[in-house]
Amino acid sequence: MLWGTIGQNQVLGPVIFQGLGPGPGNGVTAQRDMDQVLHPHVLPFFQAHANWVFQHDNARPHTARATQDLLHRSGIQVMPWPALSPDMNPIEQCWDLLQTQLNRVVPRPTTVADLDRGVRQAWTNIPRQASNTLVRSMHRRCQAVIDANGGHTRY
Repeated sequence: MLWGTIGQNQVLGPVIFQGLGPGPGNGVTAQRDMDQVLHPHVLPFFQAHANWVFQHDNARPHTARATQDLLHRSGIQVMPWPALSPDMNPIEQCWDLLQTQLNRVVPRPTTVADLDRGVRQAWTNIPRQASNTLVRSMHRRCQAVIDANGGHTRY
């Protein structure tokens, strides 16, 4: 499981979640999200960029009371996000760009360590112009939802 974020001329991540495994409670939990993403990456970033707005995809770890309380206490403004619309998030297209870059890694990763290095290399190789274009598309994405009265959009 990966986490990353993009902003205009800004990229954070990737964070490759540690301590995951099979079975209930071994996935990305609110506590893992806070420990591995929010505290080490998001909070420091937003301390330096106080006027920015944070967007997430309404996954359970992101909407958990503990996560929301932490973001609120930290003064981080969170963009309201409609339920069941993660595909509108520009990070989804960024994951596609990551996959394209990862497919170019030679030699192909064959171990977890190789995959870790490959993902980090691929993330670094996503052109900033591409992620900036995705960030600039947010106004159009939101307007498309409004125009569709919350219905389907091309995003």
